Amino acid sequence: MLWPADYHSRWTLADEVSLAGKGLHSGLTSRVTLAPSTSGGLSMGLTNASPVPLHHHLVREQPLCTAVELPTGLVRTVEHLLAALTGVGISDVQIHVEGQEIPLLDGSALPWVEAVAAVGLQPLEGQRSRSVVRETICIRAGDSHVLAFPYEGLRFSVAVNYPSQAVGQQFYEVELTPEQFVEQVAPARTFGFRNQLDALRSAGLIKGGSLHNALVCDDRRWLNPPLRFANEPVRHKLLDLIGDLALAGCFPQGHVSAYRAGHALHTQLAARLAVPCSASPTAPNR
Repeated sequence: MLWPADYHSRWTLADEVSLAGKGLHSGLTSRVTLAPSTSGGLSMGLTNASPVPLHHHLVREQPLCTAVELPTGLVRTVEHLLAALTGVGISDVQIHVEGQEIPLLDGSALPWVEAVAAVGLQPLEGQRSRSVVRETICIRAGDSHVLAFPYEGLRFSVAVNYPSQAVGQQFYEVELTPEQFVEQVAPARTFGFRNQLDALRSAGLIKGGSLHNALVCDDRRWLNPPLRFANEPVRHKLLDLIGDLALAGCFPQGHVSAYRAGHALHTQLAARLAVPCSASPTAPNR
């Protein structure tokens, strides 16, 4: 599969494709059908409802995931799917969801990328509108933060710091392109810590999680190796960030940096960077 060179042009799917599986938190099976679109941007609809454009104002706070409120209901855990679509360069697509949560699949964005590759991409006319980071944006919560700096390209830097020796301190930085996303980010799986599992399940979360769709570690080691990358956890944090920033409409021109950040900070940054994602021959508007 030859992916787009960058994120400037508009692309959609060449055909429909569907995947089904269990949701991470609900444990219920759902099905997602991705369909070509030329309307400008990503849109999502539940069951037979018409899809609506996805944007940051649809985000609703939920534990350990990003959720969007559609006219006919809430859809949880959208981040991996949105990361896959925007990461490979898709600008226009309709997402039809049968269920209340996006399937977790193997815990990464790779199954979605493979589904897209199976049907291929179709170019569309026009260029995307993009925001340009012209001054530093900083959003903090305790010792966690996300930053956006002026930069001529599109660069991401992510760092994490966990007490577990299996993860510890990790850092990953990339000049993002669709090819780099597919090879270096999409395969990174979600992860968790064994000493938190019982509390999360008692809270009604991770009902669909298992050692088959998430990496799990204790204080010193991984319970289900091997890892796909030595620093797979921090790469997955980047995957989450990319998926959450999809709700800004388009990737910005700039350098985005995150330290110990989660979905709440990611989506706050998406709101600051938001721009309508549609075909436009004009210069960036920010």
